[in-house]
Amino acid sequence: MKAMVLRAANTPFVLENRPDPSPGPGEAVAKVITCGSGLTIHHVKAGRAPVDFPRIIGHEITGEIVATGTGVNSTGAGGLAVGDPVTAYFYLTCGECRWCRIDRETLCENNDGYIGRDIDGGYAEYIKLPARSYIKLPDGLDYRNFPAEIGIITDAIATPVKVVRRARITANDTVAVFGAGGGLGIHMVMLARWAHASVIAIDIRAEKLAACRDAGADMVVDAAAGNVAEALMDATRGTGVDVAIDFVSSTATLEAAVAALGPGGRLVTLGGGGETFRADSRAMLGKELELIGSRYATRQEVLDALELVARGDIRPLVTEIRPLEEAEQLHERIEQGLVTGRAALRISE
Repeated sequence: MKAMVLRAANTPFVLENRPDPSPGPGEAVAKVITCGSGLTIHHVKAGRAPVDFPRIIGHEITGEIVATGTGVNSTGAGGLAVGDPVTAYFYLTCGECRWCRIDRETLCENNDGYIGRDIDGGYAEYIKLPARSYIKLPDGLDYRNFPAEIGIITDAIATPVKVVRRARITANDTVAVFGAGGGLGIHMVMLARWAHASVIAIDIRAEKLAACRDAGADMVVDAAAGNVAEALMDATRGTGVDVAIDFVSSTATLEAAVAALGPGGRLVTLGGGGETFRADSRAMLGKELELIGSRYATRQEVLDALELVARGDIRPLVTEIRPLEEAEQLHERIEQGLVTGRAALRISE
């Protein structure tokens, strides 16, 4: 099979011919049609997420099962059979610890890592995974004609679905989204509007702010133009926002987000480089503020995200699709922040 391989951090992809994988007990192999290309996986290439190289990255797949190993049932909940259309759950969870049992798999006590980081991922013609890592696509998703859009649901839409729930976003809320033009941010705008909240999108590029308006943002703030906290306070007539969601999570954006919260406000931080920030404890007490961390999504939230798209409530936004051989050029654009929404690689027909 053809595969784009990373041999070290901060180095170009290498196109290799590798043996087609064969499933072992409890495993299945899928033919990969498309694989999403977002910052989560780009962090591996850029050296911001340590892995053992060489590695095939990528987890936002749309594919079809082509082989199953012993012990993999074709019927029942979670069953897989040859020909099934599938995507994948990013975390390699155990399914048995107390967190997995209460549908909070992102806190799994026995997490074996991540697809595309700890085992090879979807930047290849075939992918071999534990059978429990696959998720069958529901009816109503046109994966043959829109495979790239379907594949990114598992991350780009499932993650905002979780945030809506974690932050308890309602129709009475004003929500500020930092990094709103990125692959997660623009779908967060869509999900906040789906929850009937008022949405303020914050980014630094005019084309991304325009895309946020198209995605449903009620107002946009150009972060390059000045003090974001002041702009948000002006936009809310001094009351502050109810929810601030930060996909950048730098010291500057986090502190601006906290400063812009109104009474009862909730700050949700996702991603970023793990930078520290200062929050005024007196303001936290007086306003009863909440600081919330949110990681990826549970398996159920991925299933819910797939159903939202199948029902037509949300339309995934993929603005760039390249062939597998152009992975390097696509990731250069991702690193420079030039991709609005999500990007993907088309790997097979």
